[in-house]
Amino acid sequence: MTQVAVVYHSGYGHTGEQAKAVARGVTKVQGVTVHLLNVDEAQQQWELLKASDAIIFGSPTYMGSASAQFKAFMDASSKAWYIRDWKDKIAAGFTTSASQSGDKLSTLVQLAVFAAQHGMIWVGQDLLPGNNNSKGSVNDLNRLGSFLGAMAQANSDEGPDVAPIQSDLLTAEHLGERVASIARRFAA
Repeated sequence: MTQVAVVYHSGYGHTGEQAKAVARGVTKVQGVTVHLLNVDEAQQQWELLKASDAIIFGSPTYMGSASAQFKAFMDASSKAWYIRDWKDKIAAGFTTSASQSGDKLSTLVQLAVFAAQHGMIWVGQDLLPGNNNSKGSVNDLNRLGSFLGAMAQANSDEGPDVAPIQSDLLTAEHLGERVASIARRFAA
């Protein structure tokens, strides 16, 4: 059985909703098990992460980078880094911020570099950008136009029961399914 871990931090619940969407996408692939772990749980599950075929990282974008809580998880992974526990695992990432741009790309780059330092194989988004012409809409998948990972926007004055919008969650779900398919193929 192929195993995919989704490791995330969510300060206000928006990135948590995105993480759940990623996990839903993973479950669409037959023969793949998903483990949804917030960063505190993940720091107690190093063996599970070592046994996973893929790890998908998620963090809100705060001040142009991953949250301090996610960065603490990154720093705590140094033992796994040193002994190469995650070498050749599939990796991907997702992020949420309140602004349309919100410097989310910076966070995805940070997550991709983190995965590269671990010797992981990064999987980006395969969706063309949505909402980038006169016939597009906010309901398009990949409406924020990211290739490096899944991006979501959540209004700062709305809770996770309202934001991110459905198209951003479906984009995250698509990323989860893509990673699970690739991890399953790679594990075989």
